Formats: sequence, C-alpha cells, structure tokens
Amino acid sequence: MTSSTGWARSWRMGRRKKVKIEIMKEKKEIFNPRPYMELAIEEMNKSLNEPRPDGKVPPKVGAILLFPDGKIERAHRGELRDGDHAEFTLLERKLGNKKLDDCILFTTLEPCVERTPPKIACCKRISKSRIKTVYVGITDPDYTVYGKGIKHLEDNHVRIIMFDRDLQKIIEDENAAFIKQANERKNKKEEEDLLTPIEKPIKSADLSQFSDDALNKFITEAKLTFKFSDTAFHEYLADIGVVQFDDKGKVYRPTGFGILLFGKKPRSKYKQAALMASVEYGKNKVEPKTFDQALVLIPDLVEEWLIKVLPLAKDTSSFKRKDIPDFPIKVLREAIINALVHRDYEIEGAKSSIEIDDNKIVIKSPGAPLPSISLEQLNSFKAPSISRNPMLTYVFSLMDYVEEKGFGMKILRSLYKEYDLPLPEYAFQEPYLAINFPRNMEAVTAVSEHKRIGELTSEELRGFEWIKSQGEVSAKEYTIQFGITSRTTSRHLGKMFDLGLIRTNGENPKSPKLRYSAT
Repeated sequence: MTSSTGWARSWRMGRRKKVKIEIMKEKKEIFNPRPYMELAIEEMNKSLNEPRPDGKVPPKVGAILLFPDGKIERAHRGELRDGDHAEFTLLERKLGNKKLDDCILFTTLEPCVERTPPKIACCKRISKSRIKTVYVGITDPDYTVYGKGIKHLEDNHVRIIMFDRDLQKIIEDENAAFIKQANERKNKKEEEDLLTPIEKPIKSADLSQFSDDALNKFITEAKLTFKFSDTAFHEYLADIGVVQFDDKGKVYRPTGFGILLFGKKPRSKYKQAALMASVEYGKNKVEPKTFDQALVLIPDLVEEWLIKVLPLAKDTSSFKRKDIPDFPIKVLREAIINALVHRDYEIEGAKSSIEIDDNKIVIKSPGAPLPSISLEQLNSFKAPSISRNPMLTYVFSLMDYVEEKGFGMKILRSLYKEYDLPLPEYAFQEPYLAINFPRNMEAVTAVSEHKRIGELTSEELRGFEWIKSQGEVSAKEYTIQFGITSRTTSRHLGKMFDLGLIRTNGENPKSPKLRYSAT
C-alpha cells in the first residue's frame, strides 16, 4: 500500500468518525424529560412519612438529579432520617461535595421556602447549588408556600418547567390527604402579608355591593344549601376568600376578587374588569358589546350573544334538521371563561376581548403566560395545571364552569375530531395572550403564526392539523388515517419537516419508534 493510499484511507476513517460524532451530538440535543419525571414519581412512592404530633399529613416527595453524563442520583422524603426533605437528602446528604452546575433536577413537589434554623429552605439550597433547570411536579398547595418556591428559583435565574398534566394527576392522587389538609388550612387562615392587593378586603365596601343575581347564581350552580342572607353563607364566603370580617366595624368586607366575582358594578373599582366583544363580517359590522357584569354572570350572557351573532349552519346529525351556530359554542365558552379566570387583573386599562370576523375568532386576555407555562406547551395542548388566580378558578370550578386543574385542553383538542375544524393557536403580544380560532381549514393560512403554512396543499394541511390534534404520530398511523400510500406519507411529512412545521423525537429515520409532532 502506497503512502498516498494509506493517507486516503486514514482520511476516510477520520471523516466517518467525525460524521458519527456530529450525529451523536445532534441526537444529544434532543432531550426527552418524561422518563425522569416518571422516575421521580417512582421515587416519591418510596417516601417514609413520619408520624407527627400535630396531626399534619406530610407530602410524599421524590427527587431525581440528572448529571450531564447521563448518570442519575435519587432521593425520597424520609429516606435517611425521619422528616428529611427529598431535596435536602439528595443535594446535601448524598451530593454535598459534588459540582452540580450543569445538572437537571426533577422534583415532584414545589421546593419549600422556609425551614427552622439552622436548616436551609430547599428552594435556597437548589439555587445555591447553581442548578439551572428544575422540573417541578405540582405546586405546593400549602398557602404559605404556594408559588413562592418557584418564584425564588425564577428570581435566581433557574428555569422552571412543570411536569406533564397526566403525571401531575398521579402526584395529586398519591398526595390526596396532604392536599386536602392544605386546602383546609388555606380556607381557615390567610396571612395578610401573603395577600396581593386584589386579594385584600376593600375597606369602604360591604355586602350591599354584591349583586343578588350573582350570589343566587353561585348558590344554584355550586349546589349550595345557603340563602345569600344567611350568616353561615357569609362565613362560607370568608372561608373561600371573597369576603373578610372586619373586627372593628363588625361587618364583612368584600375583597377585590369578591367584587370581581359578585359585585353589582365591578368596574367602579376595577376599570379593566370588562370583556369587549366585536363582530365584523366584510363590510357588515355588528354593534360592539361590553360585558362588565359580575364574573359569574358573564359566561351565560356571552353564550346568548354568540348564538345571536354567529352564522347558522344545518345540523344533520339527527332525523330532524335544525339550525345551530357554525362554530361550537361550548369551545368558545371554555376559552372565554379561561380568559376571564386566568387574566392578570392588575394590568390597569387592559380588558379581555372577543373579536369575530369571516376568517377567525380571537379571544384576548391581559397577561403573559406564567413563567412555568410556555407558548409551546399551550399550543401542544399540554399546558400544566397552574393558575394565576386560584380563587377565581376555585369558584368557577364549584359552579362546574371550568376545570380547577388545567385549561380545558381536552375541549380545545376536540375541535378536529368532533367538528372537523382546525385547532386554535396561542400567541402573545404584550400585554395580551391571544387564542386564535380559524373558522375553517381554508382560514388556517391567514391565522397561523407559521408563516410558511400556506405552502401546504389542502391535503397536507389537513394532515398537519391531524398531527396537532394527536400530539405525536408515526408515519404508519398517518398512512392509515388518510388511506394513502407510504410514499405519499413520506412526501407529506418530509415537506412539513422542511417547512419547520413538525419535528421528530430524534429516533433513527428507519426506527419503528420514530414519531412526529407539531412544532
């Protein structure tokens, strides 16, 4: 073999090795956190909860630490000593001398914010360890902790990502007794220094500023046995935080949330407390409508208005044909309630709105998504359960108007399967979070944030919408769904991938485990 031949062979071997390394690097960039979430739940179930003389039920907590090299370390509550928190056991007892800068932490419960000295709160222990990414299962329902552990970490530049909703449900079920007690404590006592301005009582207000219609609506829909004049009902309202007893005046004072929920004129106190509605079909405009009643009254009023302003279509699902609105009211109702419940009421001058035209229906809500909820999670309909206004969510859930956990994602996802309509898209433009509903498949290109979606054919567009509705699909499932050839499927998926509309899970293109999802 000549030296030139040997050089060429060495060059080819080196080139192949370099390409292999590049492929490995590319694969490493695709990180799937779910297996580690599941490991944290497995560890949680090992928790050894110590008996407590005060009768408080401790939470079950599991924690997993993922090192850059793929190694993992784990811990659970009470593993090495009664009462020791999982994060303390993991970061201090097991890894006290280790460098953790590039590690990723998975913990099933929001880290604590207070410990009896000389102990250090788990959230501070995590931030001091310089861990930059933390996956959190559920927020701590204890009112002294709720959201504070996450806020401390975010304030210290730690990226917080919540577990998938189905895994959150498992954690909640395993901690049902702990959550029940925490909710009972919350209803009995709210510390004044924990309250935001809108949670505090309004000193100049009393129960006469509540609407009888709103209170009766709440009592009826929540299936309560009170009359709104009953002292027991006033005590109940105090328990859920919509009024507070004034010891000096010996009267109940509505809180800001109380006025929003049940007030005769909520905008007398909060000018931004309104839902503005407008309709424009070509050159034909419908007179704008303002909904500024008590929050509990608005959903039914908006539904009546939608039935009047939406065009009618023929429902042929039964023997008797009937006229129905051309867009499903229950889906819009859910989205509007979410806009009212989850908006930021402290942004003065910003009102919620619903805008209807020929192509789309847009519902806007003041306030960015919470830091632990991304637009990507909203648009994949996998947003975790965390509310900006837990009190509003709780009241609306009692009335069966909204799920206390989640954003009604199942209803939104049902648009494609049940109504053959494209799925909505979320977008944020300061200060509004908007959900855009295309009114038909043809309108998707005019509404979508994906600028190149217009390059899809009608068949490809329908395929893309189906992928969005499913979350994740294989090429075989796509082929079966549309009754097309494997070659046509490859062409559709390849084009969507090249346009940046879908991505893979990182598996080898020939692997049966290869899956596609919308970006």
